[in-house]
Amino acid sequence: MSLVLVPSLFVLSLTFAQSPENASANKKEAIDYSLTVDSNRRGPAIDNTMYGVFFEDINRAADGGLYAELIQNRSFEYDPVDNPAYKPLTAWTETATGGASGTARVMNDDGRLNEKNRRYLQLDLDGSKDKKERFGVTNAGYNSGIAVEAGKKYDFTVWARTDQSSGTPLTVELHDVSDSRDALAAPLQITVRGDRWTKYSGTFTARTTSTTGRLSVTAGGRGTVRLDMVSLFPRDTFKGRTNGMRKDLAQKIAALNPGFLRFPGGCLVNTGSHEAYEAPDWERQRSYQWKDTIGPVEERATNANFWGYNQSYGLGYYEYFQFAEDIGAMPLPVVPALVNGCGENRTTDDPELLQRHIQDTLDLIEFANGPVTSTWGKKRAEMGHPEPFGLSHIAVGNEETLPDEFFKRFTQFREAIEAEYPEITVISNSGPDDSGPVFDRAWELNREADVDMVDEHYYNSPAWFLENNDRYDSYDRQGPKVFLGEYASQDNRFFNALAEAAFMTGLERNADIVKMASYAPLLANVDDVQWRPDMIWFDNSQSWGSTSYEVQKLFMNHVGDEVVPSKASSIPVPTEPITGAIGLSTWATSAAYDDVKVISADGDTLFSDDFSNGARQWTHATEHGSWKIQDGAYVQSDTSAENTMVTAGDPDWQNYDLRVKATKQSGSEGFLIAFGVKDTGNYYWWNLGGWGNTRSAVEKAVDGGKQTMIENETQIETDREYDIRIEVRGRQVTLFLDGRKWGSFTDDQVAEPFRQVVTRDKATGELIVKVVNAQEAPARTRIDLGEVDVAPTARLITLQGDPDAVNTADSQPIKPRRSVINSIDQTFTHTFPAHSVTFMRIKPNTSKKP
Repeated sequence: MSLVLVPSLFVLSLTFAQSPENASANKKEAIDYSLTVDSNRRGPAIDNTMYGVFFEDINRAADGGLYAELIQNRSFEYDPVDNPAYKPLTAWTETATGGASGTARVMNDDGRLNEKNRRYLQLDLDGSKDKKERFGVTNAGYNSGIAVEAGKKYDFTVWARTDQSSGTPLTVELHDVSDSRDALAAPLQITVRGDRWTKYSGTFTARTTSTTGRLSVTAGGRGTVRLDMVSLFPRDTFKGRTNGMRKDLAQKIAALNPGFLRFPGGCLVNTGSHEAYEAPDWERQRSYQWKDTIGPVEERATNANFWGYNQSYGLGYYEYFQFAEDIGAMPLPVVPALVNGCGENRTTDDPELLQRHIQDTLDLIEFANGPVTSTWGKKRAEMGHPEPFGLSHIAVGNEETLPDEFFKRFTQFREAIEAEYPEITVISNSGPDDSGPVFDRAWELNREADVDMVDEHYYNSPAWFLENNDRYDSYDRQGPKVFLGEYASQDNRFFNALAEAAFMTGLERNADIVKMASYAPLLANVDDVQWRPDMIWFDNSQSWGSTSYEVQKLFMNHVGDEVVPSKASSIPVPTEPITGAIGLSTWATSAAYDDVKVISADGDTLFSDDFSNGARQWTHATEHGSWKIQDGAYVQSDTSAENTMVTAGDPDWQNYDLRVKATKQSGSEGFLIAFGVKDTGNYYWWNLGGWGNTRSAVEKAVDGGKQTMIENETQIETDREYDIRIEVRGRQVTLFLDGRKWGSFTDDQVAEPFRQVVTRDKATGELIVKVVNAQEAPARTRIDLGEVDVAPTARLITLQGDPDAVNTADSQPIKPRRSVINSIDQTFTHTFPAHSVTFMRIKPNTSKKP
């Protein structure tokens, strides 16, 4: 939904049918707050690129998603290297009519379409001249099938060749999944002629609407016919682009009014081999390299996607640039720095290869901005866009966990780009987390080198976002700017969106430091999810925005041009001691535990277990793992199981020492010692040897979402017994490993539920008062606008709902609602509903005579 602003003040609310729980929450006694706005002062300017979107081909976001192609595995390139379950005919089945017979084989030989499109389908036909006898294949599309809409046109193309001098007749049918082959459109009749690859095409007009369609291509007669690049494309793509975007998904992205589009990843960028495409090694996973993705679509490579499926490059760099232009966003490509991340954690020490990638990056800038007389500008023009795309920013690398190795290579990229294109802003990064040794070292290097901008990424619990509204208040105003390229609260409930909204008020307040921000991931196919949360969900025929989408859309369409200084009161939250039981767990590891003791601060023994009498004191918190007493210890032996937690003790324990002896027996990680355990979603655990045994950290889980409290690079050895002690005193935790202090932290940050920021829209003169009330009580707020003359009526924008509400395909309880309030003055009182985000647009009073 697009909001049209008119001269007045308004509120837009996301509402839902009240649940009993929410009705009860709204009966909570209101809490009094104050909000003071210094309307005569100016805060930081807010760039047009403050908020944008980040697209990565995760969760089937491209093929079967934003890329509008309806045929899955259209060029028969699926392979076990993509996914162990894949084969070249995945999504295809043999089919025959009239008693026809034949064989369908995927070939990889000199008869291929071209060097990068290596596989093709060969149909060996045993039929006769009877036109009813046809043999071929049927494609199942994505999700439940091929989705078509009555009256809409769908363009079919195929590359084919035949060994029959008289030609081979093809029948192409668009039909339902049912055995009766209910026709969804009149069939196409095509005659393939000649034994050279030729492109054939036709158009279907759908007779009826279906979400379970199939496409069958069958051949009559005898001999051999070869097929490749079997494609079915809706004519009605976004902006009518050939080889374009699925309209409903693109429209939802465009409705966000994004200031930039970051692409193509993510972990796609800095994983896999950095080598150029070379046969016969084409079947291995390669890093995403932009030159593989341009030119005629049938000449582009496919690749093993990092997220466990095959990715075509039908949606390539040209299409990304075009899409950014179509939605009015600044393009922001990310290129590999030859230091792998996302768990691969290795460097490529090949100077020649590094120089090739640096040159590829320079060529990319020329492709985007160069004149048509340049080598790569000419290629852009040949693809249909002679005008430059106006590239101004480029990011090098993504979430590298080897900061020194990364920065050495980043520096070479940066120097080469700035030498040839000084107008381009080169963006560095700070690794995959919001804090820790990698983050600290990366920022140290970035500051020392006076880097223009640093890309930060983090995914944390809602509590973390509520606690860290002031994260950027203390950043060095003279240092690099921040690009918050990936962030999200760890779920898709409305409470997650509220926490994100509260955090975003801090981003805007620090708009002089945080220059760009994008929630991630952007898209998720409900049948192929590798990561959650996500902003926009879809299947083969419909899409819907999550509660976070509604928050992002609200902020992105009502940013303002400058911050107006303001201050709100806060309600002190009591700081209770850390309380809870204890737990033991593993993650993809077998480990043995023994001699578990809990000693109070006064020296009393609260709990002791040497497992000589079994494990009767322990309760399985999850269904994962295989626990048993073995050789006098409590052993978890399943190295494939994740989070195998068992718990013991009293949830009211506080101020105690937890002691345990632990031994890793086998597997990829170490062990997990839990304390402060409330339930399966709320606890602390010391994760020793986590993340593939690359680092160790204490994580805090709140309603299932985790945040890191402290970490270092400790690794765990196999078959070595470790002596572990965790000292809990109030909110202070001190950790000891083999008698030596490992680290300590104080969990004393307040998850303040009432957050606000005020901005000004220069075009309308409006003050935009943005308030988040992420608690179960209404917030009765006295608002003082200072010395400003305002119109008496305001329009509001509010997101309000049950904190556990989730938008789904069948129900979107979080929906916008507009309302109007009166009696606005320099000072007035407004009650912000429980669990709500409210934007109040306050117009200057222009009715008074001078």
